[in-house]
Amino acid sequence: METKTKPPELTAAPPTTMKAALLPSPLEPQSTAKPTRPQEKDTVRKRPEGLRRPRQPVLRFSPPAWAKLLHFRDHGETEIGGFGISSAGDLLRIEEFETVRQEVTVASVAFADEAVADFFDQQVGLGRKPEQFCRVWLHTHPGESPEPSGTDEATFERVFGRCQWAVMFILGRTGQTYACLRFSVGPGGRLLIPVEVDYRGSFTGSDVAAWTAAYQAHIHPTPWCSGVSHPGGDSEFLDGGLLGRQSLGGRDWLERFERLHPEERAALVDELSARPDLWAGLDEEEPVCPF
Repeated sequence: METKTKPPELTAAPPTTMKAALLPSPLEPQSTAKPTRPQEKDTVRKRPEGLRRPRQPVLRFSPPAWAKLLHFRDHGETEIGGFGISSAGDLLRIEEFETVRQEVTVASVAFADEAVADFFDQQVGLGRKPEQFCRVWLHTHPGESPEPSGTDEATFERVFGRCQWAVMFILGRTGQTYACLRFSVGPGGRLLIPVEVDYRGSFTGSDVAAWTAAYQAHIHPTPWCSGVSHPGGDSEFLDGGLLGRQSLGGRDWLERFERLHPEERAALVDELSARPDLWAGLDEEEPVCPF
């Protein structure tokens, strides 16, 4: 009986050179499938520990500072202005409201330069830094609207434009508020921020007698535009109250308006545009300015 012998398996000789080692063996089956990358798992990037989303800045008043500001607002019929004294640990928290000697009208506030210099010296003597006493400008409007006028914006830019940061705050007669934080660091910018009265923690009571004395010492109402004297100008135009309590109708009003100095006319138009409350209750059929 013949026996069949199994032929020997053919195997590739081991490569003898580097080039041969890199070439595929002719006896090995070649795969035509393209290599695939291992599937990547979906990962969520985590915020680095200790890094939090920045908080929305808020202008906060201590109850005594807020009460004093309301007292000054309601004590007369004009605008009043002052500085917010900030907490050393939170510069947007107003601990005190301070005023200096000023001349005020229904449309403007003018601080006395010497009074401001004395105030700054006093605050430095108390150990406070400039960012605690001259970065938050507070003032009131005698009407409902707290929106800044063109004069307010120009003053904010002129006085505080070079500061790293500053706040313009306006309080209207009915409690409406406006707060704008501007900063010049980096590209610079500005944003409106909310306003709160912070009742957390203990606080002192009111001191109406001291507040009234400060009002009488610092706030000096003057007829609107009466302090501006120009050739041909009518400085009595606004004496006795806004528009001199005269009717808006008739040629006499227009003639007196035309005799005003351009700065006085600009101040009048600016105030009228920012005071919609002046027209509240006006009969719709009656023209506002029929000339």
